[in-house]
Amino acid sequence: MRKTLIALLFAATLPAVALAMPEDGKRHGGEHGAQMLKELDLSKEQRQSIGKLMREQMDSRRTITQRYMDKLPATEQKAMQDELKAAKTKNEQAIRALLKPEQQKGYDAALQKMAERHAEMVEFQAWKAQRAEKAE
Repeated sequence: MRKTLIALLFAATLPAVALAMPEDGKRHGGEHGAQMLKELDLSKEQRQSIGKLMREQMDSRRTITQRYMDKLPATEQKAMQDELKAAKTKNEQAIRALLKPEQQKGYDAALQKMAERHAEMVEFQAWKAQRAEKAE
């Protein structure tokens, strides 16, 4: 059961991560998704609506994943988070090793900016939850 749940969590999060990863400067779906949408000759309103739907899908996946993650015992949650963090660090180090020194500086700056944005989002979510509690 535990292995199935972990596999489900990874399967649910990997597509969202893959969509978020830039590929040749393109975002959300990479080359294939951008090409597909380009071929459809969408209006601005259609592109905005599709973007909204894609964000909602990512949020839904995140919510579902978190719901199952909450059912795991605390020790397994921590182990999974530690393993994910270690894999992320290893991947960042491998990417950094491929870069030239000036590129490494830019990469480090981008990682720092991303960490700051993440911290701001966590703070905002906490504020939003606190505000919701006060409203009730």
